[in-house]
Amino acid sequence: MAPRVTLPPFTGLLVFQPLKGRYCAECRRGPLPLLILEDGAPRCLDCADLGHLVFLPSGDTALTRRSREESTLSAVVVRFNRRKSRYERQGVLVEEEALARAERRCLADAEARRRRRVRDARRRAAQDTLFAQAFAAEIRRLFPGCPADRARAVALHASERGSGRVGRSAAGRALSEGAVTAAVVASVRHLDTPYDRLLMSGVPRHEARRRIAAAVATVLRGWTEAGLGSAG
Repeated sequence: MAPRVTLPPFTGLLVFQPLKGRYCAECRRGPLPLLILEDGAPRCLDCADLGHLVFLPSGDTALTRRSREESTLSAVVVRFNRRKSRYERQGVLVEEEALARAERRCLADAEARRRRRVRDARRRAAQDTLFAQAFAAEIRRLFPGCPADRARAVALHASERGSGRVGRSAAGRALSEGAVTAAVVASVRHLDTPYDRLLMSGVPRHEARRRIAAAVATVLRGWTEAGLGSAG
């Protein structure tokens, strides 16, 4: 213990975790794991009428706050940190029933949060489904010859939440022609040309793109002209 060190502004009763073996000045028991100072003399929790309280370590802010709210009597537990030359909070002492009530409140909140997460996930999934459908429809508008299944696959891939792909960009969310076209081009590049094989054989990316550019253009032209032909 270092009693000359200024104590931090903890509110309420203070209980200490001693660094050295200390004995109760009243009942002489010890060494004490926890003690309270009365007129500078250590007292065990039983002699200080705090023996019925239970220790709740720091870490769960909501549980700590609610335990103190529920407890008629409580105390802050501190320990001196020699390296930092200051007392640091270790937890609180609260009534056992108060802790039980606080735990029930936190569990109820946890269940409410879980249900909210489920609702949010369902809402996001519905939003993502609608957006993917709109993205696929825009693909079909720009490239009417693109098979419907392929358009849906491209849309789902490009708009996957958290993927960072073009469909999640601001332009993609706005269904801009450039973003939609970029998603289609990427799909054609990987699925309809030898682009991936070129990369695996060591061809630099820009050179590989140059080599397959004509093949990509042919596929896109076919998907575009298919719509022009049907319109005529």
